[in-house]
Amino acid sequence: METDIMRLEAGLYIVAGPIGNLGDLTPRAAEVLRLADVVAVEDTRVSARLLRHAGSDRPMVPYHDHSAEAVRLRLIERMASESVALLSDAGTPLISDPGYKLVRDARAAGRRITTLPGPSAAIAALTLSGLPTDRFLFMGFLPSKQKARGDALAEVAALRATLVFYESGPRLSESLAAMAEHLGDREAAVSREISKAFEETATGTLTELSARYADAPPRGEIVVTVGPPGEAPPASAEDADAALLEAMQRLPVSKAAGEVAKKLGLDRRALYDRALELKG
Repeated sequence: METDIMRLEAGLYIVAGPIGNLGDLTPRAAEVLRLADVVAVEDTRVSARLLRHAGSDRPMVPYHDHSAEAVRLRLIERMASESVALLSDAGTPLISDPGYKLVRDARAAGRRITTLPGPSAAIAALTLSGLPTDRFLFMGFLPSKQKARGDALAEVAALRATLVFYESGPRLSESLAAMAEHLGDREAAVSREISKAFEETATGTLTELSARYADAPPRGEIVVTVGPPGEAPPASAEDADAALLEAMQRLPVSKAAGEVAKKLGLDRRALYDRALELKG
């Protein structure tokens, strides 16, 4: 007697794949890859190996940053009656990978959407770094041009959180030096080849790590984690006087005292009294 083939409910399945070790593929993810009507992938050559490991012979459709809008629309149309698995080259789809437009438009079309949690290089690197993990910001890849990179770093320099970046080997030393320049010489970690045979995490200051990789760019997938800024030293009386004198050139005494109090974290009333003394 012939047994009916099990089918998945129609819709979109966001499948997290391994970031290195194929053994990290979850049983649920493997099942979806075996049962999906079609698997949308970044690179068919990369994903073919994972599908073989999962025992899947399902057809693949390329879907990446350069895919035409028509490809996305066809996938969404198929989701009305078929199951579509979304798979990136490594780790969780949409995390510094294409796919958010597919999810957004599939939801707008009323399609069923589910995610299968699994590996993420950013989260794995955080656990390896030894840096605070209570607050963190994922930054993806920094811009390649110097000014744009500096602007991106300046934007988050004051944020009291661990920062997480993806980077390539050839750019690593230069990017670490730029981080030291715009963020300060903070504690950091460089993790590469996570879950693979040559997994490595190097720690130190940004300047030390930049020097370490200056003449020896590493291979493999790289994640840089940078600790939050340290506590700023309290403002001195000289700092307060200089700030008050500058502010009083633009503002009335009361508003000048308020501005400096907010900027330096000092008592507004004491600054007001001091401003009157300076003005007198």
